[in-house]
Amino acid sequence: MASEQQDTMEVPEVGRNRHLADEILAEADIRINGDRPWDLRLHRAEALDEIVARHSLGLGETYMRGDWDVPALDQFFYRLLKADLPSRIKPWRNTWRILRCYLLNLQSRRRAFEVGERHYDLGNDFYQAMLDSRLTYSCGYWREAETLDQAQAGKLDLICRKLGLEPGMRLLDIGCGWGSLVSYAAEHYGVECVGVTVSKEQSAYIAEHYGHLPITVHLRDYRNLNQPFDRIASVGMFEHVGRKNHRTFMQVAKRCLKEDGLLLLHTIGKNLRRTTTDPWIDKYIFPNGDLPSAGQIGDAADNLLVCEDLHNFGSDYDKTLMAWHQNFEQSWPRFAGQYGERFYRMWRYYLLSCAGAFRARHIQLWQWMFSDRVQGGIARVS
Repeated sequence: MASEQQDTMEVPEVGRNRHLADEILAEADIRINGDRPWDLRLHRAEALDEIVARHSLGLGETYMRGDWDVPALDQFFYRLLKADLPSRIKPWRNTWRILRCYLLNLQSRRRAFEVGERHYDLGNDFYQAMLDSRLTYSCGYWREAETLDQAQAGKLDLICRKLGLEPGMRLLDIGCGWGSLVSYAAEHYGVECVGVTVSKEQSAYIAEHYGHLPITVHLRDYRNLNQPFDRIASVGMFEHVGRKNHRTFMQVAKRCLKEDGLLLLHTIGKNLRRTTTDPWIDKYIFPNGDLPSAGQIGDAADNLLVCEDLHNFGSDYDKTLMAWHQNFEQSWPRFAGQYGERFYRMWRYYLLSCAGAFRARHIQLWQWMFSDRVQGGIARVS
């Protein structure tokens, strides 16, 4: 899939000598100053030294400064990650980042609201321009969809059907975002909903738009939950929980589930257990984020909850991100004065690098179904 929008910055390419970066990128069939959509157009020769020395941070920060461009960033990252180049270049500067993930609890209660303030509170108008009509900031389900709105409605309905929602039930949404799931479940399945979020903007949006529905939203950390619910969902929030808190999350879910209750966990996941968050993503997009591996999720639920089903539709996140990117590009003139060129390049890099990562199967999107030992199990829903 080609990117929907190409770089238009007309900066002359620079003359230079052959560099180590040429050899590294060639392994992914990427040329510096080549003429293909995924080739890197260099505008400042010194940027190559920074990219090689500082790896992911160097690559992202030199792009944000305008030192290089790629007409199709999604294709660039697809090739970069398909060739598994990041795992073969491990600068010593990453040593402390790796150690601190194991030594420190980067997702402690004290830090819990940081991602809300820095990422989700950018402004509801910004996200309304980029996302679907319900502001669903997670992977869509494109099985029978042609548009972003259809894909997100399909995902919300899939969740409701997997949970077997019925009128009179109480649904807890841990990390409820702008209320897409709780509003859909209340409207279409007649359930009472409770949501928790760490974003003031999201909480205010739900209160303003869904006050007529049986929805209650709390601005609080999930670890403070202790009420009984028939069903629990968490969509796109577990990525912020952190490996030191995975077990705690499952313990909270277990204590809040009624007998025969079900938990649906919708999360991005990584292929390898012993890896850390990309340093550029951690610094500029999702502070203190930590993608779980399948093994880590299994460990967290061990002897607490039973895994009833596991559904991977990570390839659908590629389509979702490309749709968000198209909306972002089309609406950018409205926000250029407010956010500026550096933010534009940062956000574009974020959306298209992630699209390339899902396309390369470097990261996944899972929906796990857990129960507290439901007799007879549950039927698979797709």
